[in-house]
Amino acid sequence: MSAHTLGGRLQRLFLTGLLTLLPIWLTWIVVKFVFVLLSDISRPLVGPLAHGIAAGFPNSLGWINAVSVQATIALLATLVLILGVGWLARRVVGQRLLGWLEALVQRIPLANVIYSSARKLLDILQTKPDGTQRVVLIDFPHREMKSVGFVTRVIREQGTGRELAAVYVPTTPNPTSGYLEIVPLEKLTPTDWTVDQAMSFIISGGAVAPDTIPFDRPGTVPRHGTDL
Repeated sequence: MSAHTLGGRLQRLFLTGLLTLLPIWLTWIVVKFVFVLLSDISRPLVGPLAHGIAAGFPNSLGWINAVSVQATIALLATLVLILGVGWLARRVVGQRLLGWLEALVQRIPLANVIYSSARKLLDILQTKPDGTQRVVLIDFPHREMKSVGFVTRVIREQGTGRELAAVYVPTTPNPTSGYLEIVPLEKLTPTDWTVDQAMSFIISGGAVAPDTIPFDRPGTVPRHGTDL
């Protein structure tokens, strides 16, 4: 076997292995992020409790001090907490408690800004927009490339009154970080995607996508070549 043939075969094997491992790696990144995030919420309470139980029953429950065991317990405790809050939020008593908590947070400097901003963003993404599509494509980072974004608000330019859209552009595969772009409304490419479809597209790196998507805005002549 010649060196050229061997090199080509190794290259094909490498690409095959890389393409096989890539979706597993992306899934691991997202799952690990969620797992660590949820575990860290309950870890401050689970840790001391686990140490106390292990100290009281060192022969039978000493294994509870293991880091992996505590992380799993913390994750389960957080999931139970989330389900409990969801159940409580649907009850009158829970809604009153949440209202009291929101009123308390509103009195804390900086925390009130973060909470109210996050609350408004989630409310916006869960409701249908008025006057424009929620999921759009924008020219980013330049005119011949598109990024998926979520219109969070329509504002007006000072002086001219031109309509501008505040567009949140999430990153892949972690949509919790991203960019905020201010784009003229006429520069948006509308889509018929739901928020769930757009999130699946972003998290999967484009693997989960419809067969066809819009690219050029309605009424524009499709561009050919590069126009930077």
